[in-house]
Amino acid sequence: QVQLVESGGGLVQAGGSLRLSCAASERTFSLYAMGWFRQAPGKEREFVAAISQSGVTTYYADSVKGRFTISRDNAKKTVYLQMNSLKPEDTAVYYCAASKIMTTNFGYDYWGQGTQVTVSS
Repeated sequence: QVQLVESGGGLVQAGGSLRLSCAASERTFSLYAMGWFRQAPGKEREFVAAISQSGVTTYYADSVKGRFTISRDNAKKTVYLQMNSLKPEDTAVYYCAASKIMTTNFGYDYWGQGTQVTVSS
């Protein structure tokens, strides 16, 4: 069982930056691909970014490409999401997820509880 705890969310003005962190409890963290998803009020959850077990391969949703960067530190069992040039439409609850297989869909095995990101205009 992998437990994931997100942090770093908050309120920021448009154009600002935030860095989300997701800490994992699992000592075999390096065996898991990691993903970030988000869900805005009244909308379905959507894929944001994913990173492979080694960190070499990354994928991004078109809506965040060039503004968000996913990274990981396997020694710290933590995955990050650096969010720059934030827009009001980025407002959502952000979730991290873990999977033995890297994917951009919702087939992740473990999910965190989410952290709220609010971008004011």
